Amino acid sequence: MAIVGLLYVGAVLFINGLLLIGRVDPKAAAPMNLFVGGLQVVTPTYLIIAANGDPALITAAAGIYLFGFTYLYVGIGLLAGLDTTGVGWFSLFVAIVALGFSYANFQTVANRPFGVIWLYWAFLWALFFVVLGLKREALTQYTGWVTIIQAWVTAAIPAMLIFTGRWTNPNETALALAIFGVVVFLALLPLARKRRVPEEVAPEPTPTVPAATS
Repeated sequence: MAIVGLLYVGAVLFINGLLLIGRVDPKAAAPMNLFVGGLQVVTPTYLIIAANGDPALITAAAGIYLFGFTYLYVGIGLLAGLDTTGVGWFSLFVAIVALGFSYANFQTVANRPFGVIWLYWAFLWALFFVVLGLKREALTQYTGWVTIIQAWVTAAIPAMLIFTGRWTNPNETALALAIFGVVVFLALLPLARKRRVPEEVAPEPTPTVPAATS
């Protein structure tokens, strides 16, 4: 059930990435955030109830709430026109906690691919904090493209591979994800230096006074 939610996390990240790069209207992005946010709250609640007190299952499900609350927060904020600082600072909280879940996947459940994926998410939510919480608008385009890439690499593609039984070779997968992330996100850094240059307005021609004729 959690994997179904992971697939739709890919969808909402894709939409939000397009929103950040200016390809989707804010109000048009709100419904998807609300749909997936609701799903990512209902799903872990069901999983925790069904876990029968198993600490490992409860821990795995608890992390899903971080994203469910984020998407609900974003969706409501987009519809209501709220300032972004609230969701921005919440994103800092998510980024820090994501590091803990990464450690748990590496050390406790020995799931190295998702240990790397949680690092991806920690990086992405840290970017959300910088752009939305600290209002560093110069990073908006960079964050948008990182979001779009992560929609596929950390959510949609892993979910489809797991559905089809092709999520294999965990050590090689974790290494490939780590290398891909470092190379691609560094390659995108020039986007962080780009700033919108206001269009220059052509000066109005100075009226000329016709020469006096005798």
